[in-house]
Amino acid sequence: MNTLMFFMNFQEGPPTSDENVTVTETTFNNVPVRVYIPNRKSKTLRRGLFYIHGGGWCLGSAALFGYDSLSRQTVNRLDAVVVSTNYRLAPKYHFPNQFEDVYNAVRWFLRQDVLDKYGVDPKRVGISGDSAGGNLAAAVTQQLIGDPDIKIKFKIQSLIYPALQTLDMDLPSYQENAHFQSLSKSLMVRFWSEYFTTNRSLENAMLFNQHVPVESSHLFQFVNWSSLLPEKFKKGHIYNSPTHGTSELAKKYPGFLDVRAAPLLADDSKLRSLPLTYVITCQYDVLRDDGIMYVTRLRNAGVRVIHNHIEDGFHAALTYPGFKIKYRIENQYISWLSENL
Repeated sequence: MNTLMFFMNFQEGPPTSDENVTVTETTFNNVPVRVYIPNRKSKTLRRGLFYIHGGGWCLGSAALFGYDSLSRQTVNRLDAVVVSTNYRLAPKYHFPNQFEDVYNAVRWFLRQDVLDKYGVDPKRVGISGDSAGGNLAAAVTQQLIGDPDIKIKFKIQSLIYPALQTLDMDLPSYQENAHFQSLSKSLMVRFWSEYFTTNRSLENAMLFNQHVPVESSHLFQFVNWSSLLPEKFKKGHIYNSPTHGTSELAKKYPGFLDVRAAPLLADDSKLRSLPLTYVITCQYDVLRDDGIMYVTRLRNAGVRVIHNHIEDGFHAALTYPGFKIKYRIENQYISWLSENL
C-alpha cells in the first residue's frame, strides 16, 4: 500500500487554469476541494457536478492527472461547474471519516448561498464518483434523503464501477476476475478491510468469506446474487449459502455492516426515493456484480436507472490515459450527463 501511495504522488498536478477553465482550491466545511468554473460567460445558471475520486478509500486525490482531466472535459462539454472533492484516507483514517468528509462537503455545496456564489442552478445539481468514489456517492445520496436540513437534492447520481457491498467476496465477478491486473480480489479485500481497520484479522476473514456473523445473516437478502444478477452474469456459477463468522469482528469493526459503507444494504423504502441513476459496470472487474445488483434493486424499487455495461471494460478504465476505451467510456459518461443533468 505504501508503494502505491508513493507512486500516486508523482501523478498529481497543481490547480492550473487555462483559457477555458478557472481552477481553484478551497475548503467546503473544512474539507479540501478543487473547483472548476467555465470561463465563458453565461446568461443562465449553470449545471453543477460534485465528483468523488476513487482509490479504495486509501489512495488518490482530486489533483491526480486523470481526475483533473476528467473534470476539465466535463466543464468544457457541459458548461458546468465541477467540484472535485478530497477526503481523509485510510489507513491513517478509517470509516466513517471518509464518508463524513464527503457528506460535509456536499452539505456545504448544496447551500443556496454557495450555489449562488458559483452560479449553479439548484434544480440541476448531480453527484458522481468512480470505484470507492462511487461507493461514497451512493452512500451520500442515500443519506441526503433523510436529512431535513438539506432542502436541495441531487437531480441525478452517476456511479462508475462502484464498490457497494462488503458481505460477499465470492460473487461471480470476484471469482472470474480474482487475478485481474487492474484490481485483484486480494487487493479489493485489502482496500475494504483497510477502510475499517489495520488489523489483518478482518482482511483474512473477508478473503475466505467468513466475516459476517449469523445474527447479521438477514442482510444477505440484499446482496443475494442468485436472485439479483441477470442470467448472463451467473454463467453457471452455483450460489452457496454464506459461511458465518464469529461475532467478534462485527463488534470490533461494525462499519462493514453499516449502510453508509455498503449502500446495497439499504432497504427498498430508502432506495425508492433516489434520483435518476446512471451506473457503469465493466466485464473484467471484481466490482461488476456490485453495480449490477444495485441496478436490479433500484429498478425493483421503481427508480429510473440507465445501466451502461462495458463488455470489454476493466476496472479503472476511465482513468487509464492513452487507452481508446478510456475515451469511449468518458464520452458515453459525459454525453449522458449532458442529456440528463
